[in-house]
Amino acid sequence: MTGANGLPNFFVIGAAKSGTTSLYHYLRQHPQIFMSPIKEPRFFALEGDPLDWRGPGDERYRAKSITTLDAYRDLFEEVNGEPAVGEASVLYLDHPEAPDRIARRIPEARLIAVLRNPAEKAYSSYLFKCRDGDEQLEFEDALRAEPQRIADGWYWAWRYRSRGFYHGMLRRYFERFDRSQIRVYLYEDFSRDPGGLLTDAFRFLEVDDGFRPDLKVHYNVSGRPRSPRLQRLLTRSHPVKDAVKSVIPEDWGHRVIAQLQRPNLMRPAMRPDTRADLLEAYRDDIGRLEELIDRDLSHWLR
Repeated sequence: MTGANGLPNFFVIGAAKSGTTSLYHYLRQHPQIFMSPIKEPRFFALEGDPLDWRGPGDERYRAKSITTLDAYRDLFEEVNGEPAVGEASVLYLDHPEAPDRIARRIPEARLIAVLRNPAEKAYSSYLFKCRDGDEQLEFEDALRAEPQRIADGWYWAWRYRSRGFYHGMLRRYFERFDRSQIRVYLYEDFSRDPGGLLTDAFRFLEVDDGFRPDLKVHYNVSGRPRSPRLQRLLTRSHPVKDAVKSVIPEDWGHRVIAQLQRPNLMRPAMRPDTRADLLEAYRDDIGRLEELIDRDLSHWLR
């Protein structure tokens, strides 16, 4: 595996809130893997897009989205012979144009997806927006508001329910890439045996599968903050925090923030009737997904 024309040769394509931020940080520890310094550049979904999303906090997505090829190539200018060059943008799973755009420019690309029980993922996405102070509604009200939010041009992260219909999204990739180029994991695989999943991912990417990354930190955890003020300090730009970040290693800074953030976050349970309604909505799609990826997903429906 080698990158071509200054572009990556593999992608973590999603799904959102399924461990992809942790996966990104674990992959970038490998000496034979180069990961883009920005997680979520979203280029193959947003090339030429005006980025006019209108939801609360959507300016943060605009700030880190790459829409030109030259700016995207700049992310990989420090590649130094690593055989695996990648990036992680969960919007690639959802966005209907991303598979064609990747296939057109990088037909040999390898693709990694991590899928989570869609009802759990929807709720985790909601708690993530609560964590950042953007979501003001209760979960059930936010689900009812979703169609109007989409119509009003809010960013994809507000699509709690609709982002869980994985079959059609993933099928687009199977239609454009050989099955041997796609690796699909489940969130529970990652939770139960992250080391085993990474060994398999390293083998898939044709790098040393004996490398053992540091798995102590879990990144990008969702929840309701006990202290919204502390949460804002940890996740938003701040002069003092920015000054500290400029003099410490980036990965170390991410670990400190993750360790401080976890005890500040609560995860209230989803209402059982809401979970049941979501799973019923996803039932047929889960059945089709089972056939597509050849995995038993019946435990998602229990």
